[in-house]
Amino acid sequence: MAFNSSGSEERPLRFPLTSRRRQVWLVSAVCVLLSLLGIVRSWTDPQIGLPLRPGLDFTGGTQIQLERSCADSCGQLSTIAVEDVLQRVELPVQEGKPSPKLENARVQLLDRGQSIVLRMPALSAGQGQTVIEALESVAGPFEAGGQSVDTIGPSLGGQLLRSSLISLLVAFAGIALYITVRYDPRYAFLALVALAHDIVIVCGIFAWLGLTTGLEVDSLFAVALLTIAGYSVNDTVVVFDRIRERQRIDGDLPLSTQVDRAVSATLTRTIYTSGTTLLPLLALILFGGSTLYWFAIALALGVIVGSWSSIALSPSLLSIWPTRSVAAASA
Repeated sequence: MAFNSSGSEERPLRFPLTSRRRQVWLVSAVCVLLSLLGIVRSWTDPQIGLPLRPGLDFTGGTQIQLERSCADSCGQLSTIAVEDVLQRVELPVQEGKPSPKLENARVQLLDRGQSIVLRMPALSAGQGQTVIEALESVAGPFEAGGQSVDTIGPSLGGQLLRSSLISLLVAFAGIALYITVRYDPRYAFLALVALAHDIVIVCGIFAWLGLTTGLEVDSLFAVALLTIAGYSVNDTVVVFDRIRERQRIDGDLPLSTQVDRAVSATLTRTIYTSGTTLLPLLALILFGGSTLYWFAIALALGVIVGSWSSIALSPSLLSIWPTRSVAAASA
């Protein structure tokens, strides 16, 4: 039976982190490297040219979603057949504006071909109706009221992209400032390392999805990243606070032991918190529909990766900090 310096009974370690920190670093390093590879490949892809494949919210354009009217099952339909029709469509000409080119329009078939999603350059109302009428021959009939046409101008799309990036940078700066004032600059640095780790991995997964499946990110993805940042830092601060508490109680013990005891004490709490957070996200993934599907996926990935960085990566990095410096930070 183990006792701490005050003579009270000490529970056995559930997770001897510092003895396995090299394995923790290896797992995180592999995930970060694969994520960065996906981001770089997306950035150098001539069809994307950005770290992630941007959606309509950021690039501007028109999205048309059509629901096919099917009795029991929809007839066979391929994206190639839809693209062939789009290439032959003659759009009405607007005064003073050239007709948009539909050769690079992106076509997605959802729900086994029951829904069609088209992403193309910005169209007028009349041009959008022309496209819908042209598709009747190959994909119709369409359900009455099952048509959705959304148009975002390129200037608004660029403004949304800039606003999303500024929001992320302001959030990171605010988090660093709070932890520096409340705790110590060293804790703020490690919290930002964990935060960057979480954001890079989630973005890397979506970069690979954009390369392999054509998945686009929208403004909801930016909201998901901000939520992940808050969740990740909250978990990290809880662990750091417990480490600081252990430094006051076990000041005569090695820093690695203090970190192990703090992590073991917060392990159950982190697992329960992450599990209960994932349950509603799982419900959104299964029953939330296509609008919230990838938003919930991004949040779920962030919760899993954030829990890992909070309970494993950040404390393991703190455990190699010079003991004198960390002890002084808690004084």
